Order: sequence, then C-alpha cells, then structure tokens
Amino acid sequence: MAAVTSPETSPQPRVYFQTAAAGSTEEPETPVRKQGRVTVKYDRKELRKRLNLEEWIIGQLTDLYDCEEEAIPELEIDVEELLDMPSDDDRGARVKDLLVDCYKPTEDFVSDLLDKIRGMQKLTTPQKK
Repeated sequence: MAAVTSPETSPQPRVYFQTAAAGSTEEPETPVRKQGRVTVKYDRKELRKRLNLEEWIIGQLTDLYDCEEEAIPELEIDVEELLDMPSDDDRGARVKDLLVDCYKPTEDFVSDLLDKIRGMQKLTTPQKK
C-alpha cells in the first residue's frame, strides 16, 4: 500500500510503502514505513517555460484564427523541431508555412514566438541507467 504526503508537510513529494513482517498474516498495529523517492530528470523550470509557451501559442492562435481553441485548424507548432533548426530565418519560414491558411497577419506572432523560444533548451528523454 502506498501513500503520498501532501505538499504542505514536505517540500518534495515522498512515497511510503507499508511492509508486513515475513510469515505474518495479521496487520501490524503501527505500519512500518519505508521511504522511497521519485525524481524527475527533466528540469522543472524548462518544463514550466514550455507549458507557458504552449498556453501562449494556443491563445495567440485563437486570436489569429478568430475562434475557440477547439475550432483551431489541425496545426502543430513543434517547439522541439523549431529548436533543431539552425537559424531564426528557418524557424520563421517553418511557422509561416504552418500558418499559410490564416487570413490575419502573422508576422507579429512569428516574431514574438521566435523571441520566446530563443534561449530555450531542448527537452531530451531521460536516459535509463
């Protein structure tokens, strides 16, 4: 049985496992807790930046397409793909290609997006040891 402590009691979430004595069929009165710790190998600050960027992109696209989020045309602006590109010119051209069917001007959006992703790090999949 596992229990997770609340953020108010501990600065980081912790998982405790109850263990029973070997050969014992009855529950112990006071559970023995063995502490385990789950760590995330992604940088939380980068994840937060990425989430904020994605929320900003959705907001901008709803304005550009003048519709609700659910009605935005199938469009995927892949930040990882943009970060892989060698220059801002290539990134800008890629985003403009994706927005080809938008009837509103997209230059400000593209410029702001490039400013926001400048300096971001790629999120790599954690390697198992």
